[in-house]
Amino acid sequence: MRHLLFAVLAVTLACLSGSAFSADDKDEGWVQLFNGKDLTGWKTHPKAPGKWIVEKGILMGRGKNVSHLFSERGDYTDFHYRIEAKISDKGNSGQYFRTQFGPGYPRGYEAQINSTFPDPQKTGSLYGFVRITEMLVPADTWFTQEVIAKGNHIVIKVNGKKTVDYKDAKNTHTKGHFAIQQHGPAPGSDESIIMLKKIEVKELK
Repeated sequence: MRHLLFAVLAVTLACLSGSAFSADDKDEGWVQLFNGKDLTGWKTHPKAPGKWIVEKGILMGRGKNVSHLFSERGDYTDFHYRIEAKISDKGNSGQYFRTQFGPGYPRGYEAQINSTFPDPQKTGSLYGFVRITEMLVPADTWFTQEVIAKGNHIVIKVNGKKTVDYKDAKNTHTKGHFAIQQHGPAPGSDESIIMLKKIEVKELK
């Protein structure tokens, strides 16, 4: 009975927290990359600074100009990397990994974030490698996206559902930064807005 009560309490606390991650996940080697207060641990390229702000615990990238927010560290290789995010209607973003620091669209893998932007590759795609055309998450809706990368094997999950299980025979990208993309808006839209509550990683040995 005691174990049952603890289980119920854990579930209740997870629901009250407003996070899609369970309470149990926090004690298994996860490192928080976003502190909920400011951009500590992150940087933009001077040629593409964009507009990145933190308001009420939410990291937000918005505007009309392409920009990427990079992790300070650029030596990530094998990891479980996940975010809790929301994309605006006709917005476009990406969860980059093993990415090189640079302006424009940097070299690296991208787990796509797109609900209604006019690009056939939707949230859950491994951009340029595995295409998901179904809209798994409506615009303006919080969701989790996870990337598990070990060697040339890449898995992507959206809200716990596996969308990609891919082995890159060319092992195209082996090491680099994490980055969040601020894409330009769709034609006829004022801006694209990406919002994030959590960014965290568990490095794999």
